[in-house]
Amino acid sequence: MIERYTLPEMGHIWSEQAKFQSWLDVEIATTAAQSQLGRVPAEALAEIRAKAAFEVERIEAIEAEVRHDVIAFLTNVNEHVGEAGRYIHVGMTSSDVLDTGLALQLKDSVAVLRTELSSLAEALRELARAHKGTVMIGRSHAIHGEPITFGFKVAGWLAETERNRERLERLETVVAVGQISGAMGTYANTDPQVEALTCAALGLVPDTASTQVISRDRHAEYVQTLALVGATLERIATEIRNLQRTDVLEVEENFAKGQKGSSAMPHKRNPIRSERISGLARVLRSYTVAALENVALWHERDISHSSVERMMLPDCSVTLHFMLREMTAVIKGLGVYPENMARNLNVYGGVVFSQRVLLALVESGLSREEAYRIVQEHAHSAWNTSGGNFRANLEADPAVTARLGPGQLAECFATDLHQENLNVIWERLAI
Repeated sequence: MIERYTLPEMGHIWSEQAKFQSWLDVEIATTAAQSQLGRVPAEALAEIRAKAAFEVERIEAIEAEVRHDVIAFLTNVNEHVGEAGRYIHVGMTSSDVLDTGLALQLKDSVAVLRTELSSLAEALRELARAHKGTVMIGRSHAIHGEPITFGFKVAGWLAETERNRERLERLETVVAVGQISGAMGTYANTDPQVEALTCAALGLVPDTASTQVISRDRHAEYVQTLALVGATLERIATEIRNLQRTDVLEVEENFAKGQKGSSAMPHKRNPIRSERISGLARVLRSYTVAALENVALWHERDISHSSVERMMLPDCSVTLHFMLREMTAVIKGLGVYPENMARNLNVYGGVVFSQRVLLALVESGLSREEAYRIVQEHAHSAWNTSGGNFRANLEADPAVTARLGPGQLAECFATDLHQENLNVIWERLAI
């Protein structure tokens, strides 16, 4: 297998230099395959390997005249190689170079994203482990529901992140596909063995049935998968933004020394990184439509997809890479405020424990309808009332105290039961 280069930063993968290098890797690997089959002299291959080079500026200058990127590239390479250049690109079509080179870039891109996603997963696992028992209120419809723990909330983020790791692992095989099948993809002027040897050397597999291009469903899956990972990041970011609201303040993004939140309001500490992630997730999603529309090309090929991909694939890749790094930094620096979680949990005298009181009254022999009426009346009396106290209301009601002693009532306001079965989740996620 050809050793291409050390795993680079995402920006380098999608640079013009890296693109043309991937094309050169494909051309040299194909020429080596032809030589292995006895169709290119060994000395010619050696000369090509020694001399083959390119300059981005020179390719761009040639392309300005010939209006064909691959021809411009080959012209520049042959300026370096000389006579032996006649063995380069034999039996190939431009898309063999373009699509196989692009596969190398996509494969490298997925590898970088997998590394970043693993870093995020580890940060989430550490956060969930640290707050297994940090009790807070769970919310549905944005309204207080019942107690959970912050570790439990983070475990949900981690589980989704782990699924995304599986998606990216699969995606690496989806995009690591090449073709050296010539015009229309019929192998009329090249041997399928050349394709097999070339792809093996590059760490790719031959496409099952390419036309003159590799089918764009693979590239659409790439974009959709990146958008899905972005959606997970947005889910986490949106939750952090909600929990950082002034009236909630259960978590908070790290606010660096010297950082300022507003030009007008010195007190502001805004969740700017989470907001940034939420916004960029929209950009990723917007590309999924274009990626899907690229699948339907005319006949055996057209290049309507090409202009889209020149913008879409680098943009999606770099954007998600940035988002992953941002989110990992947010998670590692996240401020967690258990005292505020406890305050919010017990607002209005613990109205969120209403179900436990309801069940206790039913177990005491009261009808469900009557028990529900009593509990709801006291909960609503306390709800959104200055100084309202659900528990005090219950303790002052003879209909309740006649059936539930102080110990029984206190048990209704304990959170142990809400944590009792969470071990199954910790075990599943190795937290």
